[in-house]
Amino acid sequence: MGRLCGWSRTSQMHGDGDGKERWMSHGNQDPFRMGFLTAVEDAERGFVGGLLVTNRFGRPLEFQCTAPVKPNRAQQILYGPTLRPFVLGELLGRTLLDKVGVKPHLVLIESDEIIDLRQHVPMAVAFLMDKVTDSATQLPFGKHGIAFHPDFQGDHAEMARHAKAIPADADLREPFERVREALAETVRLGTARTA
Repeated sequence: MGRLCGWSRTSQMHGDGDGKERWMSHGNQDPFRMGFLTAVEDAERGFVGGLLVTNRFGRPLEFQCTAPVKPNRAQQILYGPTLRPFVLGELLGRTLLDKVGVKPHLVLIESDEIIDLRQHVPMAVAFLMDKVTDSATQLPFGKHGIAFHPDFQGDHAEMARHAKAIPADADLREPFERVREALAETVRLGTARTA
């Protein structure tokens, strides 16, 4: 899991008097940052994971993606039904969150399949739900609901404080589409380079 692709938003150009100007990112200064973590699967190349970190309005701060990971037949047999959650969560998800420069406060995922990623990272992880409820493990967030890992009850209280900063009409599914489109383009370009 060595290679990553990435992009960071640079918001301001700085000069320090030496005649050279540098682009500096201020993404870590945003008061609340969300990460949208997903993956695409290519039949020939395997899984490619992507993480888009945005501010509370959905504006991109940083994007990272992994090189393709394709489990071999022996791994498929040995891991059985736990292979996909392992590859998507522990392998791709943890790698992306370790490498990203602009750390999200909350990582959103599209299914509870990889909610156990929370056991391996220091930030809250929640899966997006269409049904909006408020309970010990679920919270209304934008126009959706989010559900947390049951072993990390403090995540609910921490994110409840941030929920007010998210616009009530925020479509939190849309950034996942952007990630999938960027990953599809990355896979397409990677395939074109190897051909």
